[in-house]
Amino acid sequence: MADITVKLQTIDDKSMYNATARETPKIVIGYFPPGETGKGYTSLELLMASFGSCVSTILLTLLRFRMKKFASGLSAKANGIVKKEQPKALQNLSLFLKIDAKDLKEAELQEALKVAESEICPVWSMLKGNVAIDVKAEIICE
Repeated sequence: MADITVKLQTIDDKSMYNATARETPKIVIGYFPPGETGKGYTSLELLMASFGSCVSTILLTLLRFRMKKFASGLSAKANGIVKKEQPKALQNLSLFLKIDAKDLKEAELQEALKVAESEICPVWSMLKGNVAIDVKAEIICE
């Protein structure tokens, strides 16, 4: 089991933080206005970015190394709907993926997504059952 440490330090008199992990660059975390400035990523935006990067990384790894497909790139866009009541948690999360892979078939893409969801992606595993998740993927050939 690996230990993960993220350090946070306030950088203003409200709720803005610098966050670091390992030796990576700092990121700024804030919160929604009106109580805050709206600068920096919100915690929900970071969660959505984590989900998108987790699914994307696993999908490319499965396609390239397990399925031996030539996937030259991927773009992802995550959209979330936040509940109106407190806690302001995500109620829905949609992820749209575009995979540049000339030799990939739709059935192979769907199988890789199924494996990512059910067996590998830790962020998907943690969100499942708590947030309605919809993942759509499209094969592009550029």
